[in-house]
Parts: sequence; C-alpha cells; structure tokens
Amino acid sequence: MWGKVLGFCFGFMFGKFIGALLGLYLGHMFDRSLKQDFDKAGGFSGLFKGDDINERQALFFSSCFAVMGHIAKSNGRVSETHIRAASLFMDEMGLSGDERREAQDAFRSGKESDFSLKETVHDFKERFARRHDLLQLFLEIQIQMAFSDGHLAEQEKQLLQEVSKQLGISRTQFAFLLKRYQAEFAFRQQQQRFYEQQRQQSQQNRSSHSEQRGHSVPPNNGMNRAQALALLGLNSDASARDIKVAYRKLMAQHHPDKLVSQGLPKHMMEVAVKKSQDIQAAYEYLKKAA
Repeated sequence: MWGKVLGFCFGFMFGKFIGALLGLYLGHMFDRSLKQDFDKAGGFSGLFKGDDINERQALFFSSCFAVMGHIAKSNGRVSETHIRAASLFMDEMGLSGDERREAQDAFRSGKESDFSLKETVHDFKERFARRHDLLQLFLEIQIQMAFSDGHLAEQEKQLLQEVSKQLGISRTQFAFLLKRYQAEFAFRQQQQRFYEQQRQQSQQNRSSHSEQRGHSVPPNNGMNRAQALALLGLNSDASARDIKVAYRKLMAQHHPDKLVSQGLPKHMMEVAVKKSQDIQAAYEYLKKAA
C-alpha cells in the first residue's frame, strides 16, 4: 500500500495528475514485488524465526564435524584418540539425542572415500565469506582435532593447509594459528595436571585430618612468561603495549555472543568460551608478572 501512496504523492508533485497516475502504477508494481519477496521470507513470522541464522548454524555444525572426520582419517584409519576427542568435543557441546547422532553422522560422512573436502570447505567459505572470525574459528577447531593426540602428523598438516587455503587464510596466518594452538594445548595439559594435583592433595588432607589443611601451598599450574606470550601469539620481546593489543584482538575474535550472532551454533559457544578463558588467563599472568 505504501508504494502506491508514495508513488501517487511524488508523481503529483512532479507531474500533476498524469504524474500521479504514473506514480500510482509504479507504486502498485513496487508493492506487489515487495509482497512477493516478503512472502518468500515467511511474512512477518520470517522476521522472528531467524531462518538465515539457523541455516548458517546448521551448515557450520555439519561442515565442522564432516571435516573433523576427514582429518581424523588422514592416516588411513581413525585412531581411538581421535574418536575419543570427537566424543569429548560433543560432550563439551552438550550434544545428546538427535543432535549427537547428527554430529556422528557428519563425522562419519567425512571418513567416506567419496567425501569432497574441497567442495565442503568451498560451500562453507561461500556462506561465511564476510565473517573472518568464524572462518578462523572453524580452522582452529580442525587444528584442535588434528592435535588431539599431542602430535601433528604430516598428512594432517597437509589437510589443514588445504583447508586454510580454501578458506582464504594465508600461510603466515595458518602458521600463527598453529603455533598459538600448540601453546593452548600445552596450557590445558598443565591445567589438567594442576587440578589433578589439587584433587589428590584434597583427598590426602581429608584422609589424614591434618590440622594444616587449607594452609598448604597449592601446586603451580606451570604457566610461565614464554608460554603466556605464545598463547597470545607473541614473541619473547613483546612489549606491554604489544601484549594489550594482542589480548584485545584475540578476545574480540573469540567473543562467544558475537560469533553466535554470525552463525556459530550455540552448542559450540563453549569452544569460544574456553579459548577466551585461556586468553584471559595468559593476559592476567603477564600483567601480574610485569
């Protein structure tokens, strides 16, 4: 309706009655075209369903697990370590029921001999072309899968480089992400040992009923300046300003809410949360050590 009204008014202003009739006709054509497009989008309900977001999240979900499965089988067979890593990843995401089966199906599809890595990553890149942070997180997740056994095999590295190339990520940036994840992996391993030591110490204290309980010095989690800098992607000569800039950039790239709004499945928000926590821990350590 508004097309007709505005068309009539503007037409009358510039062409009196003949202009008004022409404007009315053009407004009618505009209204009809707009309605067709609006109906295709689902009418008013389409404004609230977030169909585009849902489609992007579904594509991210399926592509991510399919490529993970493909990388896991790069050595000819999927090891128990990779299967356990995929299962733990699903646990972290809280997947169960149909959602977990969909993830498992996607993972298995990536292991098939006819799986096309190039086509899958190309379709993913086309859908998320302007969302660099999501493209980078996608690659980081694949690096995490390849590195799940603490070792990056040459076949895995070649596939990761291919994925990186297809996503439009440079070799320099790929090397940067790989180095960062190695530091992240080492940090998480140390954290696990740290919490295991705390748990064992707590059990010993309870069993001995020690009066010094609560006053013992907790074990060191092992983080040092070199590791904290590596986790932020920095070298040993980084200045305080370099540290702050790197921290802010990495936190912006891994902000969970922003990534979800761009198409990251909500189940995968935990991935971004954990990366943000690691980045925060490294930054806090460097601030205190300064």
